[in-house]
Amino acid sequence: MTAACRIRVTGLVQGVGFRPHVWRLATETGVRGWVRNDSQGVEIAAEGEQLADFLERLQREAPPLARVDRIETREASPEHFADFAIAESQSSQHATTAIGHDTAVCADCLAEMFDPKNRRFRHAFITCTHCGPRYTVTRALPYDRPQTSLAPFPLCPECEREYRDPRDRRFHAETTCCPVCGPQLRLRDMAGKAIAGDPVAEALRLLKSGAIVAIKGLGGFHLACDATNAAAVATLRERKAREEKPFAVMVADAASLSRYADPNQDDVALLESRERPVVLVTKRPGADDLLGGVSPRLTFLGAMLPYTPLQHLFFHEAPELALVMTSANPGGEPLVIANDEALQRLAGIADAILDHDREILIRCDDSVRTATQLIRRARGYTPRPIKLSKSGRSVLALGGWYKNTICITRGDEAFVSQHVGDLDNAATVGFLEETVAHLLGILEVQPAMIVHDLHPDFASTRLAVQTAAERGIPALAVQHHHAHIAAVLAEHGHDGPALGLALDGVGLGSDGSAWGGELLRVDGAAVKRLGHLAEIPLPGGDRAAREPWRMGAAALHLLGRDGEIETRYSDQPGAATIRQMLARGTSCPATSSCGRWFDAAAGLLGIKPVMAFEGQAAMLLEGLAAAHGPVAPMAGAWSIGADGTLSLMPLMALLADIDDAGWGAVLFQDTLAAALAEWVSAAAEREKMDTVALGGGCFLNRLLAADVRRRLAAAGLEVLEARQVPPNDGGLSLGQAWVALHTEY
Repeated sequence: MTAACRIRVTGLVQGVGFRPHVWRLATETGVRGWVRNDSQGVEIAAEGEQLADFLERLQREAPPLARVDRIETREASPEHFADFAIAESQSSQHATTAIGHDTAVCADCLAEMFDPKNRRFRHAFITCTHCGPRYTVTRALPYDRPQTSLAPFPLCPECEREYRDPRDRRFHAETTCCPVCGPQLRLRDMAGKAIAGDPVAEALRLLKSGAIVAIKGLGGFHLACDATNAAAVATLRERKAREEKPFAVMVADAASLSRYADPNQDDVALLESRERPVVLVTKRPGADDLLGGVSPRLTFLGAMLPYTPLQHLFFHEAPELALVMTSANPGGEPLVIANDEALQRLAGIADAILDHDREILIRCDDSVRTATQLIRRARGYTPRPIKLSKSGRSVLALGGWYKNTICITRGDEAFVSQHVGDLDNAATVGFLEETVAHLLGILEVQPAMIVHDLHPDFASTRLAVQTAAERGIPALAVQHHHAHIAAVLAEHGHDGPALGLALDGVGLGSDGSAWGGELLRVDGAAVKRLGHLAEIPLPGGDRAAREPWRMGAAALHLLGRDGEIETRYSDQPGAATIRQMLARGTSCPATSSCGRWFDAAAGLLGIKPVMAFEGQAAMLLEGLAAAHGPVAPMAGAWSIGADGTLSLMPLMALLADIDDAGWGAVLFQDTLAAALAEWVSAAAEREKMDTVALGGGCFLNRLLAADVRRRLAAAGLEVLEARQVPPNDGGLSLGQAWVALHTEY
């Protein structure tokens, strides 16, 4: 009797060439039947004498972009199929599959695009089953052409032949097209008038002349200019109102980058990966002279390589090109994604717009990362699920205020959204609502609980409470730093108790005060505050977080050196007022924030009295420390109180008398790391625990993270760090969801 079975394959198996792959395996093994997509993944009916060989290869082999989570097989009665076919997709009630992330154009497509004899020569939308857009062009599952933004582009006879030919690389490639039947490029001025000539060549001419061109990408528009033209970079900064925040730079390849930076092997591997993130690489001496104003005074350069066919066309024409590629989102608003929207919202910023008629369905910014951690998780990584060690009812977590993301759990998977941004304007809050609706829809999830930050005034909190009420489900508030640590535990699948060292700028504590330097004991939904950094006043409240000189003044006040404030900060208007405020304790709320202690150190060392963007002073301090090289931590420069409070005041006293900012920066960093390690190690011994999770935005500081990790490991502790989500607020939603899964309701 002929062997027969039904097979269910789940994971990332749609939009990655999985059905053609199954067809080829069946053809090679003589298996008959069919394969089709549905909302749960891929279903296969298979029968034949070589069925065992087919099943073994199905387990062992997969297309490059696929991720097979599970293969389930059950016996079936033979249906005596004549051959093996790819059947029409079916929808089912509950989705359990996932849509793929956007992927850089593959080498095979590039070879065709630059072959003058190929019918897709210089085709800016070339793609196949192994590359191209997925997440940003998909409305719903199953992943089929009618569900994508390619639906308005019927295949021409030649593309239709490829699409139907199982031997072709574009067999059932849902986004395939060619110059005859695909989207078309156009270059327009800001009045919407077409600019004559080849769109790529003319856009390149404009860029070389110093113009700013808005270029439509996968998840939104970029604003581009010549990175080696300091005047063009300065103009872009002025028009976008982005004073000193660094820009990312795109170059042709890793070899081209060596002129400006010194990437290591891990950096190059990431730059050339399918995800194509922006990678922070160490600058070479003189890089700031070559790239004037791109990332002033910073140690690292955000570098990226081309990942769309259109981008490759630019660098094929001009291999020496270095382009600033920054998000087209004026005023901190969401990315521009629509053509008419670009004309309206980028007026006064761009000089021309290079767009096309393929719709972007989902906003998705570029991901940013280092060799070891994500800083912003977006294109190339979203919506890749994070496997959890615990399954439960679906929850929706709405993150915090800054660097917002959302997270949806489905079974034992957590889907963290692309970077939404800071919720300080109505447009970004609207983007948050769009993201919630889209992810819930594409995952076909009905959440049983909604989770949010403890702060009642966050836009994400208000949306969570409102949505929970509308759906008639519970809303759960999770303390900010609890969520930071829970995010790390979630991605490492650590279910038991652990110590958590949470260091960031600020988060509302359970006592109503501003926390940010916390030593916690976390056990699922339970959390206990074991200690915190000694508090420091914030003269002027939130304004102190933007002006490190104020934090320097606060440190002087705590040292009893108020008389030095006016002379040391004589160039700052209001220094006398700040001294009086500190003396009287008016408008000076206290915080345990590690980020503010970094600002105090920067303020005492004169590194950056007033910041142009969040975290700038700490980044400059880290750069000075890296340039100086390590030093031995200063003995006796900290103290740990009986109540678990870690005081840095002896260290501040040393910094207040140091004239060399580089020496002071490395002394602060290395001593802080030693103090933190002693603090955590003592708590681990006291609590009889051997695992510690590091979370919070301060751990984006590479030197601090590496030093703390090394010291804790030397003390015999297992150290867990953020890898699949950022350690900063971009990972909060995952942590919130993890706490909810451990909460009985």
